[in-house]
Amino acid sequence: MAYSSDLEARIARKVTKAIVEFNLIEDGDRVMVGLSGGKDSWALIQILDVLQKRAPIRFSIVAVNIDSGYEGYEHHKLTEKCAERGWELHVEHTTIGETIEDVLDDSATPCSLCARLRRGALYRLADTVRATKIALGHHADDFIETLLLNVFFQGSIKAMPARLVSDNGKHVVIRPLAYVLEAEARQYAKASNLPIIGCCCPACGDLSLQRQRMKKLIAQLEVEHPEIKSSILRALGNVQTRHLLTKPEAKARLADVQYLTEVR
Repeated sequence: MAYSSDLEARIARKVTKAIVEFNLIEDGDRVMVGLSGGKDSWALIQILDVLQKRAPIRFSIVAVNIDSGYEGYEHHKLTEKCAERGWELHVEHTTIGETIEDVLDDSATPCSLCARLRRGALYRLADTVRATKIALGHHADDFIETLLLNVFFQGSIKAMPARLVSDNGKHVVIRPLAYVLEAEARQYAKASNLPIIGCCCPACGDLSLQRQRMKKLIAQLEVEHPEIKSSILRALGNVQTRHLLTKPEAKARLADVQYLTEVR
């Protein structure tokens, strides 16, 4: 069975690479895709659907949408498109947007708090739909931007893992788009005729947010250094602990983490 386009073939190769290298999907898994309606989550469920038909293992897919409760959110478009494609979908209506407005400080940005609340909702729904893996649509640009945000503003060298086990050990979060660029995800979702909808959060797309500043910085650097994203992404898997300002005991802990990651 041929891929529908060169773009789909390229994304399939990158997602397959991530699945194999980080052991993201195993035989018999029920993969719950966090479907927000944005380009990234649409690209994720579309490529997993394609790979499901080709994979040497068997796994099922179920989409879950967390409606934050913002007025104007077009969740009906998700329902209609998933029904058209034959994708199982569960929609969870919440008051996350209202909660954020009540507890957030005026000087803070809502994105991190929203992400934590939505993650909690996803964990609860994973039990409801009997999911063994929770797939999120974070792409390569997200990994890169998160690294820079932590370096510039949090004083730490970390990004996000392709596979993460929750603190209580009950849930496994996977990010199959780890090697897929944001531009590729956007193009693929559009080419796949999927209805991209916004979350309707008032802060969404605010260029004053730190992550938007990282996007702009990388775009500026990319003009002179077209391979800069690839270089930063490789750096995330090429950590030279001997050349960091870590204390001996911290180096030992980091070495243990790297070893466990390699043998997983």
